[in-house]
Amino acid sequence: MPHDALLGVAQSLHEEGVYSDVFMISALTGDGVADLTKHLADNAPEGPWLYPEDQAADAPVRVLAAEITREKIMLRLHDEIPYEIAVETDAWEEKKDGSVRIEQTIYVAREGHRKIAIGDKGQTIKTIGKLAREDMAVFLERPVHLFLHVKLKENWSEERARYEAMGLEWEKE
Repeated sequence: MPHDALLGVAQSLHEEGVYSDVFMISALTGDGVADLTKHLADNAPEGPWLYPEDQAADAPVRVLAAEITREKIMLRLHDEIPYEIAVETDAWEEKKDGSVRIEQTIYVAREGHRKIAIGDKGQTIKTIGKLAREDMAVFLERPVHLFLHVKLKENWSEERARYEAMGLEWEKE
């Protein structure tokens, strides 16, 4: 939307009392994001911590590790594989040298998706594993040994237990 037209819409909404504050933000340049962030921080209600202050999220670290791998899959294969893909952390072993060994299973709903995820001579899954391992090492602040397995599991998205194992809420009717 042209800037001048946007200003007119914002002014109208402000005058009608629909909004008390209007923020002009550009996704392209990032302009205005700092103003919105400051406004939200200044106006957010104070409340008790819902989890420890030094904890980055309220999800278990095993779920976060699975989400890192899923992100790398989606970034690499979003055109080839639909979002019908799941990653579960099957094993998590703290090593004596301070590193962690993580085994994850990637579930796909079709054989063709399994082949795409693995790639020619395993190159796709190797690249996904490398990128996920690097992010996990930064997040966990220690070396990570990541082992990925791709399995065909038709209708995995219909299994309540699988959703719950991934830390998701079951919302099917």
